[in-house]
Amino acid sequence: MSFDKFKDTIEQGDTVILYLNVNSMHAIQVQPKIKNKKDEWVENVFQTTYGALKVQSLVGKKFGTKVALSRGWAYVLHPTPELWTLTLPHRTQIIYTPDISMIIFQLEIRPGSVVVESGTGSGSLSHALIRCIKPQGHLYTFDFHEYRVSVAREEFETHGIGQYVSVKQQDVCQDGFGTELNGKADALFLDLPHPWEAVPHAAAVIKDLGKLNQTYRFEGQSNDFLTVEGLPKELSVKMIWRDVYTNSLFTNF
Repeated sequence: MSFDKFKDTIEQGDTVILYLNVNSMHAIQVQPKIKNKKDEWVENVFQTTYGALKVQSLVGKKFGTKVALSRGWAYVLHPTPELWTLTLPHRTQIIYTPDISMIIFQLEIRPGSVVVESGTGSGSLSHALIRCIKPQGHLYTFDFHEYRVSVAREEFETHGIGQYVSVKQQDVCQDGFGTELNGKADALFLDLPHPWEAVPHAAAVIKDLGKLNQTYRFEGQSNDFLTVEGLPKELSVKMIWRDVYTNSLFTNF
């Protein structure tokens, strides 16, 4: 229940991020028992390359704590949409943080915004959208696949953010978003194989000054697209000071 707001101490039912190194992180739900492949309830012991962790032992520890494994150690981090994107179970291709940041910037959403999304997929973008619009806003997210809808709804509830999102199984290209959303959306995002098929339905949902954003899987050629490329750049910070007598510059690097 730890996605809704930041807190200091890990509680039963929380989702935590077990950080081994920058290339090895895992999302774990803190509960005493889990079901094994034989559908039997067993002690919740999480196995890593550095040994085992008894997950229930995390209850009462502070987020950010260094915890001992049977053959090493790890850090237990507070979950964020960015860390969830890196550790979530993939049900589809997902959108990663650099693209998510640009999408949110272009949509101009903020706390209180009503946002419509299709498709839900693995919920990577959904978690970031919810963080932006809560506590007064709401996300309506659609996917045509029954299993993805069911699992996403369960994850939102488990993460403590179910009150900010409505998940519905629906083919928006064919059936639209429902008349109850007409004229209510501040922003709408389409991540679909053929998003242009949903645009007429989107026009009914979005407000007069609302924002529409969509991803495209290119088929053929078109001259009607704005392409934005985001490249990571590593920055360094160094101290520079000036000798007031000689006017010379010095640095600590």
